Amino acid sequence: MPPRTERLILRQLTVEDRPALNAMLQDPRTMTAYEGPFSEAEVTEWLDRQFDRYRDDGHGLWAVVLRQTGALIGQCGVSWQDIDGRHVLEVGYLFNRARWGQGYATEAARASRDWAFTELRADEVFAQVRDTNIASMNVAIRLGMTIRSQFVKRYRGVDMPHNAFAIDRAAWTVQVARESVPDPSR
Repeated sequence: MPPRTERLILRQLTVEDRPALNAMLQDPRTMTAYEGPFSEAEVTEWLDRQFDRYRDDGHGLWAVVLRQTGALIGQCGVSWQDIDGRHVLEVGYLFNRARWGQGYATEAARASRDWAFTELRADEVFAQVRDTNIASMNVAIRLGMTIRSQFVKRYRGVDMPHNAFAIDRAAWTVQVARESVPDPSR
């Protein structure tokens, strides 16, 4: 069962989510880190890949839905990825740009990170972030992740430098305790 947060429901994507996926995956600014917007065929392939992950692994990128409105605002979840020569669990996140800067990516990614440690009993969780994607790097840092390596990923015919962020179980335990302490500035 995917996690829930105070503001968000994470659930498996469905074919009915296609219009909201199109809005994200076909937006040039949202898809800058992917070298531009997806075609209709690439959106179909993306959605089919999530369905395959649900069937084969029991998890993948989930739809991120606002509890208050039921609107799908992004995707976040845990999937198996090859990062710098290793097959690892990765927290991935991608949000509609109208929702950027509102803390949703961190909230959903934190819940997904915790889910990987508690439900999958992960020893380590990664996030692969293109080296030009400062906002996504900041999410990984807020999750308590640190850069473990740098590597080049070839995607859509382009060599893209990436940072491999990760957090291990011991650091996660400390991070969760830190996150549970109320922020006195709020």
